[in-house]
Amino acid sequence: MAFESAPPVGGMRKSFLRNLSGMAWRRPAVSASALLAFPIGWMLLIYLAALATLFISAFWSVDGFTGQIVHSWTLENFRQILHGTVYKTIALRTIGIAFAVTLTDIVLAFPLAYYMVRLASPKMRAFLFAMVLLPLWSSYLARVYAWRLIFSHNGALNWLLLELGLPRAQIGYTNWAMWIVFSYLWLPFVVMPIYAAIERIPTSFLEASQDLGGRGLRTLFKVILPLAMPGVIAGSIFSFSLTLGDYITPVLVGGPGSDFIGNVVFANVGIANNIPFAAAFATVPLAVMGLYLYVARRLGAFEMM
Repeated sequence: MAFESAPPVGGMRKSFLRNLSGMAWRRPAVSASALLAFPIGWMLLIYLAALATLFISAFWSVDGFTGQIVHSWTLENFRQILHGTVYKTIALRTIGIAFAVTLTDIVLAFPLAYYMVRLASPKMRAFLFAMVLLPLWSSYLARVYAWRLIFSHNGALNWLLLELGLPRAQIGYTNWAMWIVFSYLWLPFVVMPIYAAIERIPTSFLEASQDLGGRGLRTLFKVILPLAMPGVIAGSIFSFSLTLGDYITPVLVGGPGSDFIGNVVFANVGIANNIPFAAAFATVPLAVMGLYLYVARRLGAFEMM
């Protein structure tokens, strides 16, 4: 009686891998799904699940007697935000400073990025790259504390003004201080996307504009700025969202009336133990960013990417 020998395990494994590779090559959708399965699953389980929990808990409340969370649907947290003068002031302050910081960083980053791409020599470009990225190598808290020391009553700024015979600048612990520090913190995040966008603009486009009689400003507004708009939008998203969600800088360099949305959320999570209200207030920057992205899409910013 003859017995057929079983194929070796190594051969079966190689045959299976060969068939799997052939199926992935014949069906690109299968290989793409396998490649994205883990990151998409991670995003669904961690990121979107956390957002869903945030939105659901915003409709809960806290029992005033026991301090326990009551899992019953209510709009009281949102009514408190909409009708409370203090919370509306804090929300408007956060959005206004975030808008001012974003506009400031764009105004500063665009000419710097253009100079780095079109005018700077290779050595100067490398030097400017290092200067832009160097602050990111240090601690966030160290940079904020450095500005706190600069703006203090006997800090470097007032020392310089006194040496020049000028009066002291009362900038420390004000909204002006937060505006300057935020603009400094997020400037690299705006410079790099704009740099990448300007670098992708073909030089032939600029030469064609000059051949057709387009001078400097006309070429800037009609050619360079529209083509660099994806980088401007990307940088503004970084600057705007990072300012909206920050709560450390207002504590360190802001004054008593300089609370941000993040400070209120932190206080209600840690001190007041009112997580539902903190969740409701945390939806404000999310809604603002959603509105910002919607407006940018309606203006066609994403279509140019």
